[in-house]
Amino acid sequence: MISLYLAALLSAPTASVHPIGPDAAKCAAGSSHPALLVEVTGFKKRAGTVRVRVFGGAPSRYFDKKTALLRTEIAVPRDGSVAVCMPVAQPGVYAVDVRHDYNANGKTDRNDGGGASGNPHVTLFDMLFSRKPDPKTVQVRVGNGATVVPVTLTYLQGGSIKPIR
Repeated sequence: MISLYLAALLSAPTASVHPIGPDAAKCAAGSSHPALLVEVTGFKKRAGTVRVRVFGGAPSRYFDKKTALLRTEIAVPRDGSVAVCMPVAQPGVYAVDVRHDYNANGKTDRNDGGGASGNPHVTLFDMLFSRKPDPKTVQVRVGNGATVVPVTLTYLQGGSIKPIR
């Protein structure tokens, strides 16, 4: 019963969330198009760009840049929510990753942040050895309409990767 309640809460955007990105209309209230509304929080600074990618199919191919179903990159808004609409072709199970390119140089460097659906715990060793999070942690079930996917960015801080506090 609780899981159904949580699913209902996550399946529709809240009134305070305004979808952004090239496909924002597909996440608007009342739209029945299957989509992920990726709510990104925890920016170190409101600068640079944010890239959101959606993956589907075999979990072994999640987070492989060659298999992304959809990729959107936008400038980080100076204020307000960052809720990027990512429409998908049909309801199903997907995974999302997010990268905050802090200086918008198009390269991953020490100031950049990242995150994924399900907000998996990631260690420095995971990054060094290119270990992917458990698919069960990052999978999101999408139905008709927008499914909200909260992602909290994490950044390299000292010897660990964690959210900005």
